[in-house]
Amino acid sequence: MPFIFKRLVLLMSIAAACSGNKAVAADKDKRLTIGPASSYPAKQTNGKITVAASVFESDEQTRPAFGKHNPNQYGILPVLVVIQNDSDQAIRVGELQLEYMTPDGSRIEATPARDIRYLRGARKPNVATGPLPTGPRIGRNKNPLESWEIEGRAFSAKVVPPRESASGFFYFQTGHRPGSKLYVTGMNEAGSGKEILYFEIPLQK
Repeated sequence: MPFIFKRLVLLMSIAAACSGNKAVAADKDKRLTIGPASSYPAKQTNGKITVAASVFESDEQTRPAFGKHNPNQYGILPVLVVIQNDSDQAIRVGELQLEYMTPDGSRIEATPARDIRYLRGARKPNVATGPLPTGPRIGRNKNPLESWEIEGRAFSAKVVPPRESASGFFYFQTGHRPGSKLYVTGMNEAGSGKEILYFEIPLQK
């Protein structure tokens, strides 16, 4: 093989490798970014407390947060909640109660993140179809709902200090329905214990 041709092949191989590395790097750069509560279309402010909510439904939305497994494919709707405390007092949020309210009035309570892995995993019985039935066998695929992101990205704050914010996901066993709302209660002032008015946030597509 002529020297010039060998060199050309080598240069093309290096260029392809660099291009592939750039693609991988670009994919890794797709990180979950969370903005201030005021930056989200779906939000409500009571006093000096703002609560924003964002439904994560499509693969494009869920991939930066949960990787290649979209929780919606397994009946789980992730909703990102951002709480901004612009008051002078700390706010307790450790006992938040959230409900997904459908247009027909049905209410679906949030499922604790630690329980998601038990709802609908990948390890489903597979029935053999050969001439000699052997009964159900358990698949060896990893349960996609056991990924660390489910609990790792869940809302876990107990207190939101003055002029700070807290965020994380809540999970609902439902598909998203246009016209639904997120009902949020369970916040109170850390100093006085005074309950903060509920939030009812229209969820956008």
